[in-house]
Amino acid sequence: MTATTWQKRVDSGDWDAIRAEVDDFGGALLPRLLKKSEASSIRALYPDDHLFRSTIDMARYRFGAGQYRYFERPYPQPIEALKHALYPRLLPIARDWWTKLGRTAPWPDTLDDWLDMCHAAGQTKSTAILLKYGAGDWNALHRDLYGDLVFPLQVVINLSEPDTDYTGGEFLLVEQRPRAQSRGTAVQLPHGHGFVFTTRERPVRSSRGWSAAPVRHGVSAVRSGERFTLGLVFHDAA
Repeated sequence: MTATTWQKRVDSGDWDAIRAEVDDFGGALLPRLLKKSEASSIRALYPDDHLFRSTIDMARYRFGAGQYRYFERPYPQPIEALKHALYPRLLPIARDWWTKLGRTAPWPDTLDDWLDMCHAAGQTKSTAILLKYGAGDWNALHRDLYGDLVFPLQVVINLSEPDTDYTGGEFLLVEQRPRAQSRGTAVQLPHGHGFVFTTRERPVRSSRGWSAAPVRHGVSAVRSGERFTLGLVFHDAA
């Protein structure tokens, strides 16, 4: 398939509604980005050691339970095409957030130029992730810290069928609100759909103007079966 196909799938979403949802909650459901056969093909890559630069056992690092692998470059398709299709849609949201927070938005118009900036700053490690959860596995609430240069939004795509391949395993967002109790959101991602969410924080309005509210993300315990997801991060790691 051509990049145009992936662009059409990304563009099929109601981006005004997606943007409003991300602004209000720090995350939003995206349209279906992968067909069943495509998701199955990506899941099937997991055992191929040659495709990955490293493997993380979450229990070992007390990140939860389960495993994930960082893809090595060049990324297998359609990962690269999806990242390039999503970046222009996410860029206006990122720039708007930084403007509200009184920060200078560093991101250029193209993903390639932004990754060149990351590499020049010493952030050269690939960050596309394939995650695998079995029964009882979970992902602890966290924020992703890969280096000084950060794109504030990332995307996960569910490669498994809820209630068929697995049960449980909801995607979690918990926002630490200024001078208030934390707010949690749980979403069961439909098969093949993406979910965009904040990497670290989102702007919230207060009586003093805009401030940054930290947002952590994770995955609730998988009760049965096996759950695979693809993670698309738009900056590289140090």
